[in-house]
Amino acid sequence: MDLNALADFIAVAQRGGFGPAARATGRPKATLSRRVAELEQQLGVRLIERGARTTRLTEEGRALFERTSGLLAEIDEAGDDIASRAPTPRGRLRVSAPMVYAHVVLARAAARFALAYPQVELEVVAEDRIVDPLQDDYDLVIRVNPSPDESLIGRAIATDRRVLVATPALAESLANTLSNAAPLLPAVVLARASHPAWTVRLSDGSERTVTPQPMLRLSSLLMVREAVLDGAAAGLLPHLLVESDIAAKRLTMIGCEAGPGVEIWALYSSRRLLSAKVRAFLNMLVSADPGS
Repeated sequence: MDLNALADFIAVAQRGGFGPAARATGRPKATLSRRVAELEQQLGVRLIERGARTTRLTEEGRALFERTSGLLAEIDEAGDDIASRAPTPRGRLRVSAPMVYAHVVLARAAARFALAYPQVELEVVAEDRIVDPLQDDYDLVIRVNPSPDESLIGRAIATDRRVLVATPALAESLANTLSNAAPLLPAVVLARASHPAWTVRLSDGSERTVTPQPMLRLSSLLMVREAVLDGAAAGLLPHLLVESDIAAKRLTMIGCEAGPGVEIWALYSSRRLLSAKVRAFLNMLVSADPGS
């Protein structure tokens, strides 16, 4: 079996089509299509059904992908392992991270890393979906309060908690609302989330349970922050996202969410050794912890 053709097939299968695979790998779409066709001819079976707008794996294609994608990843990892024994980190390093953490922390951390390790080709992808490091071709994934997963190992790199904030003028006017027995709090909220009551620890140490009354529903925390800064309503946001706004007095912290905070973890596949480039990036993330 031609391993180069197999690698092209796996790239198409992972990304759901020839177009996405071409954009991800930098290889021409026509080349990928030709190489997959050659593999199909070699094996004597159809691996991918090609439609006018969509492609899908055949039963034989799914079986081949499931049995070989991990093997090719191990071959790549063997090469990375050998390269990682060099004194200087080098090679490609691909990282997935949640939108807020990527924008607030990783952008600057990545810039420092690029200056410190110019032989590493670093790519940071900001996305809120849960990715699989092997299937989605990531060396490292950043997750908030991750569920236990035997296929992933790593360490906590930061801690954070949500805080209730508003513009200074609005925060002052909300004082009467918070003194009510069962307050309804005008709030900017995430459109995709449910909105149960928020239990907030105020600056005097007391706790209040408030029910958010959505004044505006937005699709990302970055958008919520902008609306809160413009005075639309209060918002319950990660402290790392609004820390600079509080310090600059653009926002007032009314209180913080009661209960334990959240942990932010950097994780990698347990099937891969910790290479020099990943270790160096992990160390830089720990030094960038906004809670430290």
